[in-house]
Amino acid sequence: MPDPRPGAPSPAAALPASRTEAQSSADAAALPGPEARPGADADALPGPRVEARPSLDAAALPGPRTDARPGPHSPRRDRHRHRHRLVKVVALCAATAAGGMLVLRGNEAFAGLVSPASPDAGPLAAAAAAHENPDPGRVLQIVAHPDDDLYFMNPDLRYSITAGHPVTSVYLTSGEADGINAGAAKTASTAPDKPAYAEARQNGIRAAYAKMATGDRRSAWKRTVIPTDGGGRAELDVLVARPEVNLVWLQMREAGNVYADRPDSLHGLWDGRVERLESVLASGTPVRQPYTYTREQVVRTLLGVLERYRPTTVRLQDPTPGRHADTRRYTDHQDHMYGARFAQAALAAYAKEVKDRPHFAVQNYLGYLNGSLPSSLDPVEAGEKLDILDTYAWLDQSDHCGSEAGCGDLKVADHPAGNNWTRSINYARGTSTSWLTSDRDHGLWAFKVLDGQVAVWHRAGLIGAWSGPRLLPGTGMDPGISTATLPDGRIAAFGTRTAFGARPADYTREVVMAVQRAPGSEEFGPWESLGTPETSDEEWTSDISAPAVSVDGAGQPAVYVRDGAHTLRGRVRAADGGWGPWLRLGGDGLTGNPVTAVDGAGRRVVLAGTARTVVGWVQPRPGAPLGPVTATGLPDTALPLTAQGGPTGVRLWFRKPGSGNVRTALVTADGGLRVSGLTDLGGLSGFGAVTASGHLLAGRAAGGQLGSEMGPGRPWERSPLMFVGSPSSTTTGRNMVSLAVVGLDARLYVTSSQDAPDAYLTPWQPVGPRNTGP
Repeated sequence: MPDPRPGAPSPAAALPASRTEAQSSADAAALPGPEARPGADADALPGPRVEARPSLDAAALPGPRTDARPGPHSPRRDRHRHRHRLVKVVALCAATAAGGMLVLRGNEAFAGLVSPASPDAGPLAAAAAAHENPDPGRVLQIVAHPDDDLYFMNPDLRYSITAGHPVTSVYLTSGEADGINAGAAKTASTAPDKPAYAEARQNGIRAAYAKMATGDRRSAWKRTVIPTDGGGRAELDVLVARPEVNLVWLQMREAGNVYADRPDSLHGLWDGRVERLESVLASGTPVRQPYTYTREQVVRTLLGVLERYRPTTVRLQDPTPGRHADTRRYTDHQDHMYGARFAQAALAAYAKEVKDRPHFAVQNYLGYLNGSLPSSLDPVEAGEKLDILDTYAWLDQSDHCGSEAGCGDLKVADHPAGNNWTRSINYARGTSTSWLTSDRDHGLWAFKVLDGQVAVWHRAGLIGAWSGPRLLPGTGMDPGISTATLPDGRIAAFGTRTAFGARPADYTREVVMAVQRAPGSEEFGPWESLGTPETSDEEWTSDISAPAVSVDGAGQPAVYVRDGAHTLRGRVRAADGGWGPWLRLGGDGLTGNPVTAVDGAGRRVVLAGTARTVVGWVQPRPGAPLGPVTATGLPDTALPLTAQGGPTGVRLWFRKPGSGNVRTALVTADGGLRVSGLTDLGGLSGFGAVTASGHLLAGRAAGGQLGSEMGPGRPWERSPLMFVGSPSSTTTGRNMVSLAVVGLDARLYVTSSQDAPDAYLTPWQPVGPRNTGP
């Protein structure tokens, strides 16, 4: 498929019609949004109202925008495009009817496709559903230190604020460090003052958020004190010009070191080495009374914050970041790691104890490891991110805040980019693009994690009604579900599950799977544990990746993970249904999540990225063990990877570092692993996983919205939808492709198209009720 842009590779080197190749295995998807807390007087609260804003920015709306495509637009053209899409969809249904002896009137077929929540609704009802006033979704971020959100959750944070989503950030510690607010040159001559340094960091955060929300770092905040459910007090800051932007400061003591043994820390409190952790109050805070928290009180405090804000998207740091292989030190700050574990415990309690709440999705973010990985942001996005860090770092040292402590964090002023952290953003989990899948009856299935459980949505047949979300039994599920279709037609869902208890050793992660009881059934069997290649949390901090799954031509399922030693491990299921041991499959310095797919000959291909290239493994024939790890010769790639099986091989999709452009290459297994046809397809910048099915290619674009391309020579389009994790797509039969995302309101949105090079996607549709409760 030649790239139409000037300077593109020659047709011989470009991608052939590979996105029309049949997928060798199916994939799967899921999700829901909020309302005010019962009995609460919103006007009396110092925090924001939790109902939706009366008017939203266009970027927050799930409906189509008339400026989605480049070039001039007019109402006449938009009507023409609508009629064109209608003709395409009706033609698709007619073709399907002819092939399957199914007779439908055109309007009925169109209604079934674009109004998945109601099979009986007509086109007018479908149009009304498409443009219903959406719930914007509420975002809650929990981080260990002031600046963790700016370094590791941006630009997602900025995108959410710009689009008008209510955003609240919770800071567990004061980040007081050694109390010296100075760069390296003045450290020795600056007296330590921990409360003052904590205040300076608060001032820097307020300036950064004000700039993101209003463009003015001096925009005013209302600062008040609120009681916590843990018995202490917290500072609540509300941005006056944008009251849906809130900051919550818990002000506990930080560890003061990345990895050294510091019992008076979140780590020590989690492990039970200290009974209580005291506060370190910032000098300018309205909180006047010091307090201490037990481990349980920290959990109850966060539970109370969750109840207050009722988020639909929760952003956390990585609770299992791993260790360096040579030094055995954590790859991330211990406060990041154990702060995320406290948040996990609070979310588990919230899901179990609070019934009148919306569903919520969780997104985890990599921390320090970003600095050693290829850049995932293009120069413009990286520059925007650095600009916000410059504001936090108080580079000009002008007295814009009126505080003697200072208006920002001068420790980072020497290097606001950190250790290359402003060049990247990467998700620690939830990068699978196989969570939407089609069954042999042309039904669609979606699997996502909501409330710590796997949620399932189902559309029966090609134009049937959607059901869901329905939560499968079993809690503790981590973000990121992969699916595979077994030889008998049943769908199997794979993920990882976290468990924790009173002792440090009780924190464990394992790979689990659940299988349909029968093809087409909405009932699934119980979760089966496949264990973990990690011997203990203390070995590698349970740092296993999300599982990658495929079924080869011999009907043999296999599951693969990257372990904490950054090598590949796998288990294969035998003909009798039993799983073999975790095999050591080699590799060195693997990052992110491995991917796997099956080629046209039924041979399994497994691929994994490193900081410099991609390596792979192939089966010499179906049913055989994987061959040795093999270099692909590919250049470095931004995380993550996506693999798609087809008749000519396995198509690999990834992003070009420092660009966001989508790249692809073909991996073949004849005579061993071979890679050919590396092609740059351009795109809308952005970062994260891309999904490909038939002629469709889609992924996150700059701005956090969804970018999609429907075939060779077609311009990329941008949807206003903002979403959690990765998109997923699947083909249905020979001439239909479907695409799904989960919005920041934790609700599933779907669109479909004829699988043809001149087709267009139908308008995005929400599935199920608005997300105002479980």
